[in-house]
Amino acid sequence: MTPVRYPRDLYGYGRTHPDPQWPNPSGQGPAKICVQFVVNYEEGGESSILDGDPSSESLLSEIVGAQPWPGQRNLNMESIYEFGARAGFWRLWRMFTERQMAVTVYGVALALQRNPEAVEAMIEADWEIASHGLRWLEYKDFPEEVERQHIRDAVRLHTAVTGSRPLGIYQGKPSANTLKLVMEEGGFAYSSDSYADELPYWVEGANGPHLIIPYTLDTNDMRFATPQGFNSGDQFFAYLKDAFDVLYAEGAAGSPKMLNVGLHCRLVGRPGRAAALARFLDYVQDKPDVWVARRIDIARHWRERFPYRPGFKPSRMTQTEFVEIFGGVFEHSPFIAERAAMGGLHAAHDCPAGLSSLLTQSFRAASEAERLQVLQAHPDLAGRLALAGDLTERSKAEQAGAGLDTLSEGELARFTELNGRYVERFGFPFIIAVTGLDKHAILTAFEARVGHDRDAEFATACREVEKIARIRIDQIFKDRA
Repeated sequence: MTPVRYPRDLYGYGRTHPDPQWPNPSGQGPAKICVQFVVNYEEGGESSILDGDPSSESLLSEIVGAQPWPGQRNLNMESIYEFGARAGFWRLWRMFTERQMAVTVYGVALALQRNPEAVEAMIEADWEIASHGLRWLEYKDFPEEVERQHIRDAVRLHTAVTGSRPLGIYQGKPSANTLKLVMEEGGFAYSSDSYADELPYWVEGANGPHLIIPYTLDTNDMRFATPQGFNSGDQFFAYLKDAFDVLYAEGAAGSPKMLNVGLHCRLVGRPGRAAALARFLDYVQDKPDVWVARRIDIARHWRERFPYRPGFKPSRMTQTEFVEIFGGVFEHSPFIAERAAMGGLHAAHDCPAGLSSLLTQSFRAASEAERLQVLQAHPDLAGRLALAGDLTERSKAEQAGAGLDTLSEGELARFTELNGRYVERFGFPFIIAVTGLDKHAILTAFEARVGHDRDAEFATACREVEKIARIRIDQIFKDRA
């Protein structure tokens, strides 16, 4: 039986993420930060009665509290979107081309088709044109087959309009099926319907690994059109600058990241907002060791430097496989691993800390009688099993590492005497995580703990069992790295 797998990844890169080694235009070592500007080109692909949609568009405009108008055109809304195509786009195009700064366009296929001169200008500027879907629609309630066809049609139309197929895709308003359908389509180098990280990352799919380059909704001019957002260019500039400065400092300290900046022609293309964007572009250009890149450039860099590696992933194991590998972590007590696996595995358990936490929780949730059985399954230190050579390989290595296999006659006699007193007093053997300890430190702890009361020593022994389990888990991961 395969354990239930929780589908979300709350672990990511964990405590230590990879050093991306961003290319540096100055050539003086890796860049401290990668900055990526996205121009969302949606105008002409939004919801519209003219295109057979049930209602007019209502999102990301100057109209406060706008609502869809079922069955009616909203000419105010339409003209705001028209501004983005007629004026805002060209303002942004001039701002970026004058500074020779790289851009990725998220292009809605129908919008691109309806403005061939804008597409010509994007290509002329060597901007990447990624797919923003066939239409700028909310896909959460679309049947899977309809969304699948929309993705296929988006690629077909995008290719016909721009001359090349899109290598990246951002559906924008995805469904639960979007990522699966994008991976199924097979021709995308990356997708961006995620806000989960500040670095690219790989996910697994039925057709193999797929690269995610996360996007952003905070360093994004869409907040000019949301209740909790920017109401002046100064706020926008300050927020972008703060985000850049924090990431730039982290990069200087050895932890480089990626800053996404999301732009919309009808929003930041307005003069009062464009001024703030211009200030930020100049601020970025004045800093050394900054890589301003298209998303496809980031994808190619990541694929070269950090190709997909399956790694050791307990969360992908069947219960049988999981118990075979981790069933002995708690001495002779595979039921701990069995229960842990059935409780649900996910990406956070694909690292020593996460898996240790999972198994430890299973141990702590066991009854007192079951935990006592786990304690009783442990061998005496330097006891009869050790003398007879009948320890498990793990226990043998652990005791040998502490020098317990080379005791003098006097030391062995003392351990034997303490073992007898301890078991008689508590009903389970003396347990201590011996890694990092020598026989003298172990003996000192033994002599102190034999005088504890039973409840206190039971709790102490359980904590030591958990430490031993963590040490063993660390070693399993190390052996399979």
